[in-house]
Amino acid sequence: MSGHSKWATTKHRKAAQDAKRSALFSKLSRNITVAAKEGGDPNPDNNASLAAAIEKAKGYSLPKDKIKVAIDKAFGSGKDAANYETVVYEGYGPAGIAVLCEALTDNRNRTAPEVRHLLDKYGKGLGATGCVSWSFDRKGVIIIEKEDLDEDTVMMDALDAGADDMQVEEETFEVYTDPDAFGSVLAALEEKGYTFVQAAVEMVPQNYVKLENEDDIKNMEKLIDLLEDNDDVQNVWHNWDQE
Repeated sequence: MSGHSKWATTKHRKAAQDAKRSALFSKLSRNITVAAKEGGDPNPDNNASLAAAIEKAKGYSLPKDKIKVAIDKAFGSGKDAANYETVVYEGYGPAGIAVLCEALTDNRNRTAPEVRHLLDKYGKGLGATGCVSWSFDRKGVIIIEKEDLDEDTVMMDALDAGADDMQVEEETFEVYTDPDAFGSVLAALEEKGYTFVQAAVEMVPQNYVKLENEDDIKNMEKLIDLLEDNDDVQNVWHNWDQE
């Protein structure tokens, strides 16, 4: 089973992001708008990407009215029209750590230089399209807190729902799905009464790299934090093994 626990090493960052609620809500709303528009359907039952975006937003307590406004904006016109496009930047962090940065932007000429500057300053720089994406797999990732749940029962429920596999971590069960099956698996598990600490379609590294040098570790932490602070950046994926 490929994959690696992100939850244990990133939940502290979730808390930090919650402190910047306004900026975070803006990103989540933008993500919903683009997912609705690209999927061509405002109904999450018929739009897996939208379902994933809504589930992620709920995980950060985005209010229902803001979710509705974000969906409506996808099908607006004139000044209410959404003109964002998805852009993925690839590059290298300290010691050659692979970095994938997904942005939603209405101005590439603003976003690209900002991402390039951070990769140049704290890593090895921006790379060409495809330079690191080959080493990631796109998967649905559903994270369930262990609590008193029975491992065999969760595994059976996940596989019956259409999941590809499940990985057991210290505090969580991590369910992996095909991206196209993510919405249906999520709905099936929710119907069985499961709650999720995180659920999204992600780019999962095939292999991970440890950093031994303290300066490299500090620069990688700074790079991730500053990329995530950028208004246009939605997701930052990397193959740094933080454990």
